[in-house]
Amino acid sequence: MAREYLKKAHLTSTSDASDVRDIVTKILADIEAGGDKAALEYAAKFDNYDGNIILTPAEIAAASDQVPEKLKADIQFAQDNVRRFAEAQKATVSDVELEIVPGLIAGQKAIPVDTAGCYAPGGRYSHIASAIMTVTTAKVAGCNHIIAASPPRPGVGINPAIVYAAHISGADTILAMGGVQAIAAMTFGLFGLPSANILVGPGNQFVAEAKRTLFGRVGIDMIAGPTDSLILADKTADPFIVATDLVSQAEHGYNSPVWLVTDDRALAEKVMELVPGLIADLPQVNSENAAAAWRDYAEVIVCADRAEMAACSDEYAPEHLTVQAEDLDWWLNRLSCYGSLFLGEETTVSYGDKASGTNHVLPTSGAASYTGGLSVHKYMKIVTWQRATREGSKRVGQATARISRLEGMEGHARAADVRLAKYFPGENFDLSANG
Repeated sequence: MAREYLKKAHLTSTSDASDVRDIVTKILADIEAGGDKAALEYAAKFDNYDGNIILTPAEIAAASDQVPEKLKADIQFAQDNVRRFAEAQKATVSDVELEIVPGLIAGQKAIPVDTAGCYAPGGRYSHIASAIMTVTTAKVAGCNHIIAASPPRPGVGINPAIVYAAHISGADTILAMGGVQAIAAMTFGLFGLPSANILVGPGNQFVAEAKRTLFGRVGIDMIAGPTDSLILADKTADPFIVATDLVSQAEHGYNSPVWLVTDDRALAEKVMELVPGLIADLPQVNSENAAAAWRDYAEVIVCADRAEMAACSDEYAPEHLTVQAEDLDWWLNRLSCYGSLFLGEETTVSYGDKASGTNHVLPTSGAASYTGGLSVHKYMKIVTWQRATREGSKRVGQATARISRLEGMEGHARAADVRLAKYFPGENFDLSANG
């Protein structure tokens, strides 16, 4: 049975990148040339904010005091989960030392980057969880300086809950600035801050384009597009929960794809029947986003069996992948392309987005076919080292000289020759390419 599309997307999750690229390129160039003054001018224009750019300890404390105690407890709960998961991830990376051959020792060291720039969106939605996800992992990784940036609101500043979350997660500096100007400020080391070695965190298309443009000059977590989610469901799934989960992810934005892949046509039809009502029941701005995403980007696909469902999912390589089907271990062992996997009805993407401990900064637009999401490892450089005794360099020196000459790299060969001549005078080595 060929895959049957009960609903097919007629748009893809791409924007007019050329217009965005031109705007971002100009802003970055202006700020690099104009420094703090230019960044402040763009902040006044786009953020409509004239308060302190770098929050003082008193301002952080005042913002924290505005956060209700129950919400503080929830933020602490989420931050603790993210921290403990990040610590477990870090434990999987260790320094290594190996004697390759007698007298030649090579090793690996994991070194955290010095400065991390962490962006937490604060426009249409205030992404409290993004501050937790990005700052906490940088702290666990061991970065020396962590900058958290988030867009301030006119006359208000950064959402107090974002300030509190960034602070308890370990931010050394909180920057009241959003958009391209925030990315530029962290990259170029404005306002007396150290220049960021890596930029992480979600953002709108302008933030994403700024990170893409600066990549190479600075590290980034990934080049992100609109968030996307796929649900694999069989006849045992609850259509109401499946529909609710699809709508919950469609509310991210008008161009956020959601996909349902199933081998049960009746389930697919019931979900399609339920979705419009669930969208209509959302608050207006959420409903508008979800309605557009469902109308233009969503797909519902009926497959012959679970093997075809899994193959379909791997082809899409979704950012978020949910399985609501029998035999969860089979799916865990079979599936290979996803940013984060949610197994069973008892968990949901929303848990991962907010509080369960795994990171919500994940690959989009099919990038899960070759990379995972944000983790402590993104903030760490895995570097190598080596040392040798004179005897240990004997065999490797000969091999290096001959391979180098075969490649035509005589200078490389001579770096080996001089050591062999010094350490083993009188020995006759055949170091020609044909030796």
